[in-house]
Amino acid sequence: MNDFKLSPNNIKAGVTVFLVALPLCLGIALACNTPLFSGLIAGVVAGVFVTLFSGSRLSVSGPAAGLTAVVLTAVTSLGSFNAFCAAVVVAGILQFILGLLKTGGIANYIPNAVIKGMLAGIGLILIIKQIPHLLGYDKDPEGDFEFIQPDGHNTFSELIYMFNSLTPGAICIGILSLVLLFFADSKWYKSNKWFSKLPAPLLVVVLGILLNELFKAFNNSILIIEPEHLVSVPLINTAAELKANLVVPDFTLIVQSKFWLVAFTLAIVASLETLLSIEAVDKLDPEKQVSNNNKELMAQGIGNIICGLIGGLPVTSVIVRSSANVNAGANNKSAALIHALLLALAVFLIPSVLMKIPNASLAAILIVTGYKLVKPSIFKETFRLGYSQIIPFVITIVMMQLTDLLLGVGCGIAVSVCFIIFNNISLSFDSASNKINGEQYHLLKLPQHVTFFNKGFLQNYFLKIENNAHVIIDASIVKSIDADSREVLREFIERAEKRQIKIDLKKLEHLL
Repeated sequence: MNDFKLSPNNIKAGVTVFLVALPLCLGIALACNTPLFSGLIAGVVAGVFVTLFSGSRLSVSGPAAGLTAVVLTAVTSLGSFNAFCAAVVVAGILQFILGLLKTGGIANYIPNAVIKGMLAGIGLILIIKQIPHLLGYDKDPEGDFEFIQPDGHNTFSELIYMFNSLTPGAICIGILSLVLLFFADSKWYKSNKWFSKLPAPLLVVVLGILLNELFKAFNNSILIIEPEHLVSVPLINTAAELKANLVVPDFTLIVQSKFWLVAFTLAIVASLETLLSIEAVDKLDPEKQVSNNNKELMAQGIGNIICGLIGGLPVTSVIVRSSANVNAGANNKSAALIHALLLALAVFLIPSVLMKIPNASLAAILIVTGYKLVKPSIFKETFRLGYSQIIPFVITIVMMQLTDLLLGVGCGIAVSVCFIIFNNISLSFDSASNKINGEQYHLLKLPQHVTFFNKGFLQNYFLKIENNAHVIIDASIVKSIDADSREVLREFIERAEKRQIKIDLKKLEHLL
């Protein structure tokens, strides 16, 4: 049971992740236009059940901002949240099957530059999205990571509109929270006997609550933070109220194609986001342990089956909470489990305390989490590796800001593939030229596999060969030549006689 061994670091990490997860669970549910409780259910279920079966020791799962658009469209398409929950159950079953079929291996083909770009992109989104909340402008839900926002603005225009409605009290609390969080990263804080045992995010939340209560005590109307700028949670005081907030899935639409379209979409998108997150977490892991992706897909499937059965949002492995977990010093699964238990206990036992937390305090925590993902050192390290790493890295970041996570990663992968193709074309052929006894010789060694990607190189190479030359085409290691390249070779051989070019073919005749 080393996977769940408690330690001070894991307890601190669990508290930190809880404080990061709380606004995201609620905010994502709000952005999806679903009951707030559905986000909390997803956070608790994923934190317990996905963690128990997870193939990763540091990953944290929960409702994902990247699924917001999918959820909004799906609920509208199916006509009710109950029918959507049924689709989540089926999506979970499909994910479990994908894990059994060992499809998790596709994550091994995602370029490192894209993973680094994804981490930096998420960090940048976190910072930009949380700045308005830090300053007391809460028109956009906390968990919304989309470029186009529900309030009609976009990520960047929100930074302009926020100046129309700033909250002085939130600004004070937000700035002091940032100062405290950055101070908590200092050597003095980390080496102090007492402070090092306390999670800095918890101190930030306590500071935010105390300051707002102080503003109220002095009856300072300018600094008092109104309820719309504080955390809002559903009040569940009795078992009957809990039961009333649970949603029973409606499977009546299972015979319709639109139901299966939603289920397959959820399964594929949630699986892709999970695999991307797991790859990113492995990169962040100080011990560089490799997660079991197939086991993770099955765990996510179990989590989504349970979420769908009781009215929770679909879940994935999520990089924001996972990175907070790693940065807080977690070294096994117990931290993720603690965060889920704290989430459940806090909502049921101290909702009135949670509703005193300023959004600005939580925004400060998320901004620092984002900063740790987008540190300047990450850019310097990548820029030293050359254009083949820089360009996919930057494209991933930029497209994530303007679209969403999956599209951004997709663009980054596409650019990486272009570099791979270009490099393969330019480096796959060995060639040499020399003049012997007044005759010009050219040697061209073909690679193992000659494809249509090589067609352009062959055409340009043969065009540069002068008349009366002697050309040796060596196909000793060739295993296959596709039709396009074969045609270029044949045309050159046919025209060679007219140009008085002598050709020696080594093991090429049978391939033409």
